[in-house]
Parts: sequence; structure tokens; C-alpha cells
Amino acid sequence: MTATTTAPLTATPARTARRPPARLRAWATRAPLLPALVFMIVVTQLPFVATLVISFFDWNALYPKARHFTGLDNYRQVLTDTDLRHSVWTTVLLTAAVVVASLVLGLALALLLDRRFRGRGIVRTLLIAPFLVVPVAAALLWKHVLYNPEYGLFNGLLHLVGGPQPDWISKTPLLAVEASLVWQWTPFMMLILLAGLQSRDQQQIEAARVDGASDWQIFRHLTLPHLRRYLELGALLGSVHIVQNFDAVFTLTSGGLGTANLPYTVYQSFYQAHENGLASAAGVLVVIGSIVIATFALRVVSSLFREEVSRA
Repeated sequence: MTATTTAPLTATPARTARRPPARLRAWATRAPLLPALVFMIVVTQLPFVATLVISFFDWNALYPKARHFTGLDNYRQVLTDTDLRHSVWTTVLLTAAVVVASLVLGLALALLLDRRFRGRGIVRTLLIAPFLVVPVAAALLWKHVLYNPEYGLFNGLLHLVGGPQPDWISKTPLLAVEASLVWQWTPFMMLILLAGLQSRDQQQIEAARVDGASDWQIFRHLTLPHLRRYLELGALLGSVHIVQNFDAVFTLTSGGLGTANLPYTVYQSFYQAHENGLASAAGVLVVIGSIVIATFALRVVSSLFREEVSRA
């Protein structure tokens, strides 16, 4: 019998080649993102730091040599001034009303578009269109085409039935601003909730129908709990943007008749009163509030992603 011998395995060049260190590979992966990161820091973070520094100074643009450090006095004035506190309350009221109304209307439209019918694609496109309109153009549309007391569409329809001819912006200024924002933000809420409706477990719904559940029972016990995260996401994202809204207030009422929100008050302090320090302090408070809301929004988004991954 002959003994068979096996030659020792030799490592291939690919195996013997040394891999680069893990830290070097990580930097090589992140390198393409560095220009975007630097650009973001220069465009967003440096101006915010400058705004934060100015907020600690009594700085009037008309008297630049008289500026001096005041510490937290500007923040105390923002929180104690009657007009500024009223603008904060207006901001809260405007945001809450627009978000709630947009969510309710968006949910109704999402339930409609979740059904199959002829022309659904065209209807969906038309309903999304208001969200794609430039905010200033949307406010001008409502101010001149709809609200105008002489040739506006609303008064034209009332004239056909012999109704009154009110000046909508003068009579109901805050409601006029809210209506224009609801018209613009309802499509956004509709898209979020429609995505939630289309991610439902259809087998569970069919099983409920077989057991004799009505449409209202399915909506109340299955659909609505499933949409809770999507409702929270829409409310948080809408709040982040509407808190910072300036276009509708400036275009429709110019901040008059009790409609001045915090962003418009910042504009007045900076461009009309030339109080750079006071305007910077108010702006910092707006940013802090937006960051708080955005933090909750990011948590909701991450929880939605975890739920989708667990289902997959």
C-alpha cells in the first residue's frame, strides 16, 4: 500500500494581503459626506452661534456704537413683554388649530383615497397640488382670489344667494390665516396617513369582516390604533413647520388684528425696531421650541422604522 501525502495548503495572495485598519475604512466610508457636513455647519450652525452671541447684547442697529453686554435681559424681556407673550399665545393657538384641522381633513381624504374607484390617480394628484404651491403664492391666492370683499370667490358665491358681503380678513383675521394654512397642509397629512392605511394587515381586516365587524368597528378597533404613530408623526412634523410660519401672516394681515405670531414678532423687532439683540433672543427661543418638537418627531419616525423592520 502506498501512503498518500497531501501538500500543505498555501495562502493565496488575496488572503495574505493585509486589510486596512477599521478606523481607516470608517473614514474612507464617511469621506464623501464631509463636504455636505462642512456646508451644513457653515450655512446653519455658524449663523446660529452668531445669533446666540448677539442675543446677549443690547444692540440697536441705529446706534451700533452703543451696544453692550446685558446677559439674559433680552430673554427676560421676551418672556415678560406683553406683546411678545401675546405673539407666543397666537403661535400656539395657530399651530394647534391648523394641525388638528389638517389631521382631521387629511384622515378623511386618506380614507377616501384608500378605496378603489375610477380616476383615483387624478384625484390624488389634484389633492396633493396645494402642498406644492409656494407659500407666498398660496397666501396671495387666498387674499385676492378668495377673501377679497369686492371680487373674491367667497363673496361672489354669497352674492348669488343674496347673502352678506363680509370683509373676511377684517372680520375673522386669525381664522383667515388658519384656513389658508389648513388648505396647504392637509395634503401633507393626507399623504402620511394614506401611507399608514396602505401598510395595514389586510388579512386581519378580512378576518374581522368575516366575524361580522362593521366598517366603524374596523376603523375604531383596527385602523385607528394602527394609525396612531402616523397621526403623531403628522402632528409633530406639521407643528415644526407651522410654528415657524411667516408667509401667511405677513401676506394676509401683516401681523395686524392680533395675528402676529412669534416669527413675525422677530421680523418686527429686527427690521422695524432694529433691535438686533431682542430679535435674536426671540429667534433662539423659536429654534429651541422647534428642536424640542423635532426631537419627538425623530423618535416617532425611528419607532415606525422599527415596527416596519419587525414586520418584515
